[in-house]
Amino acid sequence: MLPPPAPQAEPAEPVVRRKLSHEVFDRLVRGIQSGELAPGDRLPSERELMQRYGVGRPAIREAMQSLQQMGLIHIAHGERARVTLPTADAIIDQVSGAMVQLLGRHPGGLDQLKDARLLLETGLASVAAQRATPDSIAALRTAQAACAQAQGDHQRFVAADMAFHRQIAAMSGNMLIRALSQGMLDWMTQFRGDLVTARGAEQLTLAEHARIAEAIAERDSVAAAAAMGEHLTRANRLYSALMGAVGQDSGKIQS
Repeated sequence: MLPPPAPQAEPAEPVVRRKLSHEVFDRLVRGIQSGELAPGDRLPSERELMQRYGVGRPAIREAMQSLQQMGLIHIAHGERARVTLPTADAIIDQVSGAMVQLLGRHPGGLDQLKDARLLLETGLASVAAQRATPDSIAALRTAQAACAQAQGDHQRFVAADMAFHRQIAAMSGNMLIRALSQGMLDWMTQFRGDLVTARGAEQLTLAEHARIAEAIAERDSVAAAAAMGEHLTRANRLYSALMGAVGQDSGKIQS
């Protein structure tokens, strides 16, 4: 009788070596998430962390920098790091920084941003209509009026236009959604004002803003989403046409 075949060994999986700073980062994050390190608490000194985790100073500092970038700690010169709660501003900074990298490195980044904005802001308009209050509607009307007052001054008009859209995002009452929307708007205001509002299209933008604001004030979420979708789709088409004209004759149309 033949002996049973020997079991075949499973293929070996390579051991993935992680940077020491990543391990330190993970352990500190677990401490924060578990409540062991509460907001306001000071972290141990660099020397204490080095002894606790058996690593060198570079690994500790790299982990601390990552925590600060995430808004989980605050590092002040000459003091030990303090645990903080992530804020909307910290989230916005991270989103904006990521977008700058995406648009600077990815050939289709700008088109992806336009698609993302269309999807996000149509939804935001719908939510704003559902959650509108007398005070938030009044703030939206104020932002709408500021756009009208800024006609003829392109820089002021772009800023007022963005304030109008930021108010709609704020009406969602959702800090994360607001941060994501503001990150996109801030990037476009800083680097692509021509994508926000084309010169000479102020009257059309104002008319579209009026339809959006009216639908939100009437708490008509379907009409608000439709009006926002039409507004952004038109703006994207106009921008594409302008950029095509610039490519054909950069000497006739200024960016």
